[in-house]
Amino acid sequence: MAEDQGDKTEAPTPRRRAEAREQGNLARSPDLTMALLLLGIMLMLHATGPKLVQALRTLVKTMLDLPALGDLSADSAGGQMLRAIYAVGGALAPLLAGIVLIAVVANIAQVGFYFSPRRLEPNVAALNPFRGLARIFSRRNPAQFAINLVKLVLLTLVAYSAVHGRLGQIMAVQQLSFLRIFGLGADIVYSIALRVGLALLIMALVEYLYQRWRIEQELKMTKQEVKEEMRRMEGDPKIKQRRRQIAIQMHTRKLKKDVPTADVVVTNPTEFAVALKYESDTMHAPRVVAKGEGLIAQRIREIAIAAGVPILERKPLARALYKLVEVGQEIPEPFYAAVAEILAYVYELSGKMKQRQPA
Repeated sequence: MAEDQGDKTEAPTPRRRAEAREQGNLARSPDLTMALLLLGIMLMLHATGPKLVQALRTLVKTMLDLPALGDLSADSAGGQMLRAIYAVGGALAPLLAGIVLIAVVANIAQVGFYFSPRRLEPNVAALNPFRGLARIFSRRNPAQFAINLVKLVLLTLVAYSAVHGRLGQIMAVQQLSFLRIFGLGADIVYSIALRVGLALLIMALVEYLYQRWRIEQELKMTKQEVKEEMRRMEGDPKIKQRRRQIAIQMHTRKLKKDVPTADVVVTNPTEFAVALKYESDTMHAPRVVAKGEGLIAQRIREIAIAAGVPILERKPLARALYKLVEVGQEIPEPFYAAVAEILAYVYELSGKMKQRQPA
């Protein structure tokens, strides 16, 4: 039995997940963000590269031409420089905005909108060198080192596959013009980065899914932990039961006090019960002194029978009064005629017609 109670077989409760989130225990892969950034930068450079290169050429040309223009005024030179810088900025703006957008979306996709003030608190224990050495030589770090080494080898092989078929072009690069060398280099870098980014993305997705599985296993709870968690969230069941008993007792005492003062109890007959009272000297209209549904309705009928209060079955009226009129309120005017008829009938039976006037 002890082993069963110690096995973590239950899914974590929402409260346990929230506590883990507050502590920063979340599945997150920095490699996933890096892979998306690498792929995004390469694709955006492929799309905006010609415009950016043209803007940089214009800027360099403007800077090199300024000394040769001796008769050029300072204002004119400054204007040319500003226009060239604006052109470079306009070409770089989509690239920079895309980098920021990819980084934000990649992190939100992994952890959602998450901000933990606890992560910003200073942690003096993190400065302990012995604790750092313990992390380095822990059992988990050799495994992590091996994983990183495997990643490095795989990425190296992927990068080599991008240049393996172009070794001849690279060897003959001295025979090419500067522009062709620049184009060949950009093409090779783009090919390497694209393949490395795709490989890194696949490995990062596998790592991210593994982290989610590992954290889910760590957050699992035993049956006893789930019971204690529910007890903390909802309160002790014994205390709740005791409170419920006290509330029922208080309500029953009130019914025993108010129902015997009623003139009539209108029922559904078993679902609802409404006790009505009318005093022509102090009330403008009959008043609801007690009402109930189910067990409370049954209790009202029992008290009424014991106190000799007449009970009449009026299904639509009982249901309407229960839903529309609160205890202590006078009945609305649309019910005057129906209640007056009931009270007149009750007063006639009990001999109170001479003392009271129905509504």
